Amino acid sequence: MAAMHQAIKTVCVCGAGTMGSGIAQVMAQGGYSTLLFDLNEAVLEKARSSIYTSLSGFAAKGRITPEERERIFSRLTFSNNIQTCAADLVIEAIIEDAAAKEHLFQQLAAINEPHTIFATNTSSLSVSAIAEKLPQAARFAGMHFFNPAPLMKLVEVVEGEQTSGEIIETMRSLIKGLGKTPVVCKDAPGFIVNRVARHYYLEALKMAEEHLADFETIDALLESAGFKMGPFRLMDLIGNDINLAVTTSLYEACGKPARLRPSAIQMMKVQAGELGRKTGKGYYTYE
Repeated sequence: MAAMHQAIKTVCVCGAGTMGSGIAQVMAQGGYSTLLFDLNEAVLEKARSSIYTSLSGFAAKGRITPEERERIFSRLTFSNNIQTCAADLVIEAIIEDAAAKEHLFQQLAAINEPHTIFATNTSSLSVSAIAEKLPQAARFAGMHFFNPAPLMKLVEVVEGEQTSGEIIETMRSLIKGLGKTPVVCKDAPGFIVNRVARHYYLEALKMAEEHLADFETIDALLESAGFKMGPFRLMDLIGNDINLAVTTSLYEACGKPARLRPSAIQMMKVQAGELGRKTGKGYYTYE
């Protein structure tokens, strides 16, 4: 079991979708008393079930014991009341929309203590711009996990213009304690991973648009070259709405270069509600 960082004992994760529930599981596995918040009770119930199923999978593979599974799960609390969202560390994992994130953090700032650290799991939005709207911008940073959070080791720690060095070191230490690999980077469009990985998706989409190959062929070729998951399977896992939002954000933040132009195929998928695994259909169909 990973050791807790001495300065943080309680964690609140806001947003109980795939990413938020995964982050909450990671925190509970790390020994933290963790509250998972979402306004939607059905989403909360789905998160409760998916976390327990994930932990049971770990137990079945011998990574944890059944007793550890129960202890980890007991550290989790689920709430649809924002007034309960007070903790030493508050992590936001809601939709990729700057206005929504800023509004949530303003609410959270009003109910938390001055020592609380705030973190956003944004994939590409400006950490500095969100922090400007908060009373304690120095205690705000990016903490960008990757999907699925319980399995992926890398976590980007994003230092905004106002973020204090002490907060960055606290986050780095906490993430190491979780058994993850923290990478500290400055606030910039797409940070590191999404900036580099954008072409993995966009070039594959361009090939499909030009009818050079179909989704399955492109995925199979890249997987045979060593990638664990082809771009279309990965976009379906991430969610086409999220992937498109990140591309659009990067495209606009970098001055709309042609190389980052959002794909017409993906825009049509999003407009049709074909978001990937979470809706049962994306580039592939899921039972």
